[in-house]
Amino acid sequence: MGLPPKAASPAISSSPAMASMDGTPMRWSVPAYVRRIVRRYELGLICLGLLAGQIAGVLVAGIISLANWMHMFLYGIAFESHLSSLTRLGHPWQALIPGVGGLLLGISGHFLQKWRRERPVDPIEANALCGGRMSLRDSVLITGQTLLSNGTGGSVGLEASYTQFGSGFASWLGQAFRLRRSDLRTLVGCGSAGAIAAAFGAPLTGAFYAFELILGSYTPFGLAPIGAAAVGGALAGRALGTGGDFVGKGPDIALSHGDMALLLVLGLACGLFGIVVMRAVTAMETIFRRSRVPAAMRPAIGGCVLGALALITPHVLASGHGALATLFAESDVTLTFLIGVLLLKAIASAVSIGSGFRGGLFFASLYLGGLLGRIFVVLVGWIDPALAPDAWIATVVGMAATAVAIVGGPMTMTFLALEATSDLPLAIEMLAVATIVSVMVRRMFGYSFATWRLHLRGESIRSAQDVGWMRDLTVGKLMYTDVPVVCSDLSIAAFREKFPLGSLQWVLAADPQGHYAGIISVTEAYLAALPDYPAGKGTVQGEVVKEKSLQEEAVSGREAMPALGEARVSRILRQKESMLLPDMNVKMAAYVFERSECEALAVVADEQDRHIIGLLTESRVLRRYTEELDKVRRDLSGENWLPEK
Repeated sequence: MGLPPKAASPAISSSPAMASMDGTPMRWSVPAYVRRIVRRYELGLICLGLLAGQIAGVLVAGIISLANWMHMFLYGIAFESHLSSLTRLGHPWQALIPGVGGLLLGISGHFLQKWRRERPVDPIEANALCGGRMSLRDSVLITGQTLLSNGTGGSVGLEASYTQFGSGFASWLGQAFRLRRSDLRTLVGCGSAGAIAAAFGAPLTGAFYAFELILGSYTPFGLAPIGAAAVGGALAGRALGTGGDFVGKGPDIALSHGDMALLLVLGLACGLFGIVVMRAVTAMETIFRRSRVPAAMRPAIGGCVLGALALITPHVLASGHGALATLFAESDVTLTFLIGVLLLKAIASAVSIGSGFRGGLFFASLYLGGLLGRIFVVLVGWIDPALAPDAWIATVVGMAATAVAIVGGPMTMTFLALEATSDLPLAIEMLAVATIVSVMVRRMFGYSFATWRLHLRGESIRSAQDVGWMRDLTVGKLMYTDVPVVCSDLSIAAFREKFPLGSLQWVLAADPQGHYAGIISVTEAYLAALPDYPAGKGTVQGEVVKEKSLQEEAVSGREAMPALGEARVSRILRQKESMLLPDMNVKMAAYVFERSECEALAVVADEQDRHIIGLLTESRVLRRYTEELDKVRRDLSGENWLPEK
């Protein structure tokens, strides 16, 4: 049985339609000569990244407008206002809106799941496992579900839809140009960079969001396309009115050493709180999953709980843009109010996501962190008013530190603080806080919110670093299929006649029923004829016997065959229980080789039937693994774009 035939490379064509990499039909194809320009010249990829970033900015503006329109229509607020800035609902019946929205979301999700069997992937998962391949159709559906969740008041942010739609379009564009794997991953990062830059009016934030969260690493090669996309997205968003100032200009206060130390303590508290929030979301999902409520009805129940919380304070609704702006504007806020809103907002976010609302915790984490910062100032003021840091500064540090804990990306949040406040000394302090929080969360928890949810689904990734190539490099693709198989009842004398010394190195053995029995070293089959060879052993004792002496033994005509009698090859079988499966990746195969301490292993179809389908050597695994690592290194460093000398 051989390997499945490799898929033929698609012919270069300028036909109006072609198949995308995810199997879905694409309705737009790029002419061949344009594709060659983009694939051959780095400037072409930069221009493509700029286009992806600008389109992402336009998409973000459209998503924000639709969400504002839904808030205006459902809750009776002004189009420019934010739902979470309300002090109370206009009418108690509006508390039912999140429940109705959850019901629509659950029913639509039920039918969408039947229609689209494949689970959609987000940009992080796409870049980590799929080489940047995303479905534009799935991205549109996820964006629609996120809009429905946020538009009806769900305590989730729209940032997930921004990056999903922006990256989905960028991936679709890259697949149309048939970009290489590394270039497609970069273009997905361009879509996310443009989206975040447009949403916050912060190109540096967008660029490092792409580096830290979507690509998983910073690369000099990716700086130009990612930077162009971030600037393009920010300009497009600014032209369309997105990226409003939600922080404002702070006081001109020099930070003392005592302030810096207290802000570091605040950062640690925010990190711990971020872990609690992520655990709370998981616990809420577990509660809903273990309940006997149908999956389609869970968002409706979560929406009803959210509506009840909104009767206490509407600050729990939506992502929290208006509530955060109100927090910065108000200077006299009681501790009871701050703690109450903090707990209610955390519960609302956990219930919303745990029950099935679509969205993320990007802006919710900023608002929760801002509340923590204000609470910290009040508590320190109770101890000693002279020690309390400025409330505005503590709010900024708290929101960025909590976002680092939940979302990840210390440089992203540092630049967000810098671009939102234009305060360089504060940004330097924020960098120290973000670094400490990032290390603490990594050591205590190990995941950001996005990768934590992937972990709960069974994925082992902790960032968007490309490990998909390792999963694609399977034993089935590496194994040798033209390996002879003999019966374990074959005599050693017959084996020597069939396989002369030097013809092969390894031969596989099967029992009379055709199941894998072990692996035979041809050299060892000849060593078995020597008088001092230990009978019943499957390995050579004394280890080294020179090939020259073996050849002399074979040529000398010394009658060793009769000494073997009726001995069978079963006595020299190795690795009777160690074997490989075709779907093992190269990393798992290397581990099996290390554990078995053998140079070659059989590949069987499954562990129960043990039908032999091939053989793989450790040297081949290590060689291919090294080649792929070198390829990844060249992609990261941009060496593949260097002109040939």
